Amino acid sequence: MNQEEKNKFEVGDKVYTKLKPKVEMIVRKYYAGIYYCYYAVEPDKKELALFERELV
Repeated sequence: MNQEEKNKFEVGDKVYTKLKPKVEMIVRKYYAGIYYCYYAVEPDKKELALFERELV
């Protein structure tokens, strides 16, 4: 990864998917170009692995 490249979202940021823009999610981890997010309202629900292009 180039030092000039930065993640668009940081750990702890609130994000939304393009498919479900009303469902709030929180970034738990970023690794190898994938954001691992959990549901803000239902943190016990299975988390999602998403690419940056899928998030708003």
